[in-house]
Amino acid sequence: MSQGTTKTTSSNKRILIINRGEIASRIAKACRELGHTAVGVWTDNEVQAKHLEMCDEWVRLPGSTNAETYLNIPNILDVCKKYKIDGVHPGYGFLSENTEFSQALVDNGITWIGPHPEAVRVMGDKAVSKEFAQKVGMPVVPGSTGPVKSIEEAIKIGNQIKYPILLKAVAGGGGRGMRVCHNEEDVRNNFEAVGREAAAAFKNGDLLVEKYIVNPHHIEVQILADRKGNVFHFFERECSIQRRHQKIVEEAPSPFIGDDEDLRQRVCMSAVNLAKAIKYDSAGTVELIMGEDREFYFLEMNTRIQVEHPITEEITGIDLIVCMIQSAFGDDLGIPSQEWIKRTGHAIECRICAEDPITMLPAPGTVTGCETNFPQGTRFDNCLYKGLQVTPDFDPMVGKLVVKGILREVAIRKMKAALDGLLIEGLKTNIPLHKVIMKNEVFVKGKYSTNFIGTEKPQEQVSTDMNFTHIYKQIAGIEARRMGL
Repeated sequence: MSQGTTKTTSSNKRILIINRGEIASRIAKACRELGHTAVGVWTDNEVQAKHLEMCDEWVRLPGSTNAETYLNIPNILDVCKKYKIDGVHPGYGFLSENTEFSQALVDNGITWIGPHPEAVRVMGDKAVSKEFAQKVGMPVVPGSTGPVKSIEEAIKIGNQIKYPILLKAVAGGGGRGMRVCHNEEDVRNNFEAVGREAAAAFKNGDLLVEKYIVNPHHIEVQILADRKGNVFHFFERECSIQRRHQKIVEEAPSPFIGDDEDLRQRVCMSAVNLAKAIKYDSAGTVELIMGEDREFYFLEMNTRIQVEHPITEEITGIDLIVCMIQSAFGDDLGIPSQEWIKRTGHAIECRICAEDPITMLPAPGTVTGCETNFPQGTRFDNCLYKGLQVTPDFDPMVGKLVVKGILREVAIRKMKAALDGLLIEGLKTNIPLHKVIMKNEVFVKGKYSTNFIGTEKPQEQVSTDMNFTHIYKQIAGIEARRMGL
């Protein structure tokens, strides 16, 4: 991946990566490419994390729980001061979309490698961001204009916009605090439960009511802005294969938009216009929902780097993490114009998670080994090592398997081969589920929606029989490579 000709480059900066796992490794590599010092953190329950190998320095973040470490703003500020940190990259999750954290860094003279705090504030609240999007002319899903205070108010709105509706937490993400209601009874049965779930997950129990789009497509646009007023888009991604409203397979470009370049242009420019309206100045993602009629609506904006950013990097050749760092320190991105950004080929990402491939529930465990035998055009961003303990403390994702092909069918073929070439010992993973998805006729034709898991039920097609012949062949291959054969 490459940038344009960078005219200015800031001097060496000490960048604290306040995250872990594969994204911390990814950020460290970008820091080192730019000549900055990557400072990683270790906690009391993860003292030998793999991402530290990629960092120039590593420091202790005291504590063993997320609340004591990655979510502890005062402690992080203390670390920044103690180790003379110039900038902080939050990755995704944890404090990456926390207004208090971004503002605290700015107030202490530390560069926040993300958008300005006001953008984080406005776009971090689904009700506020929806109102803002509507004001700047972006279509929004019909529903409440702000938090709904009572069951009766939710029922009234549901009757106005017609069922089914979605009860949805104002704050947060990751599929939590969301419930589809098909009638008044569903609203009465779910309203308080969804509010409790939202309050527990995000410390905010406020709910929105939105029209539920039947057979929707989850489309998102990657944007990037600098601190000189330039905003660019890097085309769209399709993220419609989800379980519990959480993505597990993403691809770029969207097979649903396909060759409709007029629609693609309208979708992408709507995201650019939204970013310009809020004076955005970093990497971000505008998420949209698109119906079968190809009408699209604003869902939310993620003011951070996304898990699935690698597929955009693969089809555009742009290193988004490098660009985020450049933008934060006021450097030139080296991108002359929107027209300069081209896309080639097709990329697919499978999130590799420590979870049961049938129930799709987390399956903690310890990695006892990992071997890979990938086709050309494969990228595996991961945090795996022998002895890694996958615990309930963190997200169960342990890696992102990414392939690129000149055509979508080539990318699918490569992904099948890549999944066959990935062996993770000691953990239950969703690799068998991904293998079923890649062979599914609806997926292969690109005709799927966010209902794919519920309607196609690939989890029910995962074989429960141990294929010893296949396993023995993999083990034999591993041993042969170790012996240099």
